[in-house]
Amino acid sequence: MATTAPWTDDELDRVGSAEELDVASRRLDGELGSPRTIWVVRVDDDIYVRSVNGPTSAWFRGTRARHEGRVEAGGVEKDVAFEDVDGEINDAVDAAYRTKYGRYSANTIQRITSSTAGSTTMRLLPR
Repeated sequence: MATTAPWTDDELDRVGSAEELDVASRRLDGELGSPRTIWVVRVDDDIYVRSVNGPTSAWFRGTRARHEGRVEAGGVEKDVAFEDVDGEINDAVDAAYRTKYGRYSANTIQRITSSTAGSTTMRLLPR
């Protein structure tokens, strides 16, 4: 896997404040899959995504092949590595989802902050 560099402050602001993020995972043959539109949150100096439908979601399963892909949000397009995370960071990611998307229905917020969705939490690392 290629080395990663931190997000710039501008990228963090633009991606973190974007309503949605387009994510395409890199297939085993190196080609990018079809992009999917998902929600995205910023926690401190990191960007996180997760699958509202849990690990059975097609786009999430695609990230398992190479843990690499490309994202686009807020006018920023970047190749990224998908880093699986768990533990205490999920509480902060849950809070970020509740804050950013709290205007949506309680059911929708419950789904994105459920343990099933939380099991798919990934940090996006710029490449």
